[in-house]
Amino acid sequence: MTSIGGAEMVDWKLAVATATRLVRPGPDVSRDEARDVVAELRRHAKSSEEHVRSFTRMSPPGGPAGDTPVLVVDRAGWIRANVAGFRAVLGPLLEKMQDRRSNLPGGAVLGAVGGKVTGVELGMLLSFLASRVLGQYETFAPATRELPGAAEGGGRLLLVAPNIVHVERELDVAPHDFRLWVCLHEETHRTQFTAVPWLRDHIEGEVQTFLAETEVDPATLLERLREALQTLAGGRPPEDEEAGGGRSIVELVQTPAQREVLGRLTAVMSLLEGHADYVMDGVGPQVVPSVAEIREKFQQRRASGAGRLDAALRKLLGLDAKLRQYRDGERFVRAVVDEVGMEGFNRVWTSPNTLPTKAEIAKPGDWVARVHGRSDG
Repeated sequence: MTSIGGAEMVDWKLAVATATRLVRPGPDVSRDEARDVVAELRRHAKSSEEHVRSFTRMSPPGGPAGDTPVLVVDRAGWIRANVAGFRAVLGPLLEKMQDRRSNLPGGAVLGAVGGKVTGVELGMLLSFLASRVLGQYETFAPATRELPGAAEGGGRLLLVAPNIVHVERELDVAPHDFRLWVCLHEETHRTQFTAVPWLRDHIEGEVQTFLAETEVDPATLLERLREALQTLAGGRPPEDEEAGGGRSIVELVQTPAQREVLGRLTAVMSLLEGHADYVMDGVGPQVVPSVAEIREKFQQRRASGAGRLDAALRKLLGLDAKLRQYRDGERFVRAVVDEVGMEGFNRVWTSPNTLPTKAEIAKPGDWVARVHGRSDG
């Protein structure tokens, strides 16, 4: 990435340092217990492959995705992995902004200061998220010695051990069952991307299109971010509530062209998350004895959040939208499988043209009619 006077648009090292300093400590476990948790998660991740692929009837074209690593990490490891991912995905946008800034008087000085401020802000955001994520399939993960990735730019699966232990204790559920249940969800994501080779490039293309439409005028971005901060602080005038008081940062800073891209991304993410939930529930009763209890308690946890500030931050960051993706996507998958069976549903993976639109996620029968040439009636 280019820089002015040695200063990048984001001080990535400072982002990592800030996040790791601010993140909450994990649950209290002994060294032996931690070792046992890591070993069990690795075993569950391996056994989940067969369960998921048998249920979904999806397999990587060349056989098992042995080069797609499963990494059991702590919160600091998750932070480092996501900073690396942000740096890779945001590179083209930041270069464009860097070029724009280089033509401004005092650009080098502004860059040095701005990069550090942004690094701190990103670190604060990641410190909030690092204690909440149970697992994550990193689609655009650059491989490093510490965090290896798949060959040729593929992904890796992260399981965040302290968060899994924290939630299983909070819900008071059987640890063995809960850990396997989480692995089933995350393994479904790994199967989606390894069994559908074009999916990664398609999503990356949509993300880059979204970023290419970003307005790089600092005044515009600052004004929109100020709106977002007013939303969080409760300082938005009452007459603006309906217009934007409940919108996230992503919604507040996007352009009209980006809304179209975001609609497509929302649809595909709803599909992926809903499919993972559907598979998790479908496989669960066979291999997770207490799946009904886990599901009920976990759904209550998802819906309630962890307090007023947590709820406000989730709203502002767009995490509430992610919760809707789980619900709406799972409903879509279930309706389609009920109508045309698993093989019929799997036509969704044929090409980008067979992915559901945002409207079809809400009306599965329309997708069935379009792709299968018949209505659900």
